[in-house]
Amino acid sequence: MALIEFRMQSEILGRPYAMYALVPDTGAGPFPVLYLLHGLLDDYTGWLRRTRIEMYVRDRPIIVVMPDGQRSFYANALGSEPDPRGARYGDNTRFMDHMTHEVIGNVERLLPVKRTRGGRAVGGLSMGGYGAMLLALTYPNHFASVHSHSGALLCGTKPTEKEPADFRRVFGANAAGSNLDLFVLAHRCRENGKLPRILLDCGTGDFLLDDNRQYHLFLQQIGVPHEYREYPGEHDWTYWDAHVDSAIDFHLAAMRVRRR
Repeated sequence: MALIEFRMQSEILGRPYAMYALVPDTGAGPFPVLYLLHGLLDDYTGWLRRTRIEMYVRDRPIIVVMPDGQRSFYANALGSEPDPRGARYGDNTRFMDHMTHEVIGNVERLLPVKRTRGGRAVGGLSMGGYGAMLLALTYPNHFASVHSHSGALLCGTKPTEKEPADFRRVFGANAAGSNLDLFVLAHRCRENGKLPRILLDCGTGDFLLDDNRQYHLFLQQIGVPHEYREYPGEHDWTYWDAHVDSAIDFHLAAMRVRRR
């Protein structure tokens, strides 16, 4: 398994960006690709530093790309709050555009990945779980499958007056009913008849457990097929490291790829 670090210029964000990719060093491509998203307090190095992700994929014919989402929720922001870290970080309001055009575009230009819906998957933890669902439900024609560990799945439906400036910058005063509302997006996908395969999981000691249960029940009520799992655990890397391995198997099955 090869580890590649990319450092490139983003025209959309107005600054450089970085990402890691784990690439099989044997076998013939093109390979399916999983875009694996980090949470609010991490960056593109988090999955590699804090889990055994490299070991988990070493015998699997899949490329795992770990982009940097900063504190963006991987969204095109609705709010007018300035970036709390200052103007030197550039225009961070169009992270979904950055993900779909620059991250995915450059991965498909530079790496031996499949360039079809059946070869793309996305997943993440916490903020990245929300971001993965946001991308997959906004662009259901782009992704075969999506997973969320401990996802912040209701952050697009709640008022933000008591939240940090980061939240208000992304979601405005309240994003309920908007294109950042995962309830709206799931219903739209259900009506259009185009859905990725969905896996949601959360720890029974996680502070986001009730949010995950609420979203699971909503998907059940509107008839969106999905898998929902609860395991013992907290909102921490011990939990995410324990369950990303089975999430990779979920994606491989959805993309009809045999494990070596």
